[in-house]
Amino acid sequence: MDKILEINDVRKFFGRKEILRGINFSVEEGEIISVLGPSGCGKSTLLNIIAGILPLDGGTVAIHGQQVSAAGKMVAIQDRSINMVFQDFALWPHMKARENILYGLKVKKLGKEEMESRLNEVVSLLHLEGLLEQYPSELSGGQQQRVAIARSLAMSPEVILFDEPTSALDPELVNEVLGVMKDLAAEGYTMVVVTHEMDFARQVSDEVVFLEKGLLIEKAPPEKFFTNPDSDRVRKFLQSSR
Repeated sequence: MDKILEINDVRKFFGRKEILRGINFSVEEGEIISVLGPSGCGKSTLLNIIAGILPLDGGTVAIHGQQVSAAGKMVAIQDRSINMVFQDFALWPHMKARENILYGLKVKKLGKEEMESRLNEVVSLLHLEGLLEQYPSELSGGQQQRVAIARSLAMSPEVILFDEPTSALDPELVNEVLGVMKDLAAEGYTMVVVTHEMDFARQVSDEVVFLEKGLLIEKAPPEKFFTNPDSDRVRKFLQSSR
């Protein structure tokens, strides 16, 4: 399979504190990677570096073998074939759902026919029929998250990044969004998901990555990660999460 994304020895400092301490892994086409770890381990920082929101201080990020991040180098977000779904949805409050979904396409100045085609595709996939003329404040949290996902999918990214996609949702809405993400996985989308939802990581992931204190402690298929991890630290983390 084709390696879409390669993270090589990625390091990041905030002041004197090293937040990421040499992270290495790759993502193949159609693969679902779940990133787990305790709060403050560097998960969201890693996603922001992959997305092009934050610069790195060492190592490289490459897409299809082409470096997009290195020390002193940072390809713009819109030129990365990657899109990110934020935990707080990040929808424009003054725009209706339709306008939010089409926003990135308008920035790229796509033709009206192509924009409508992509809109119809993601609306059908994410079951947003009847919601396009509503503002974010008129939508439930689950509906807002589905609009945010639709906005990302409309850009036809090669990799979708999710940063704690259920953390801002009420408990009764969590399964709704996880169901949508399972549908995306079944459609063959390539995803890197920072999550605390163990069942999602177990059921949907091709690989699970565990970070702690900026280090990649373990990377394994879910059946091994959850039943027979190599690291004592992973075992303790899983026990504390039950």
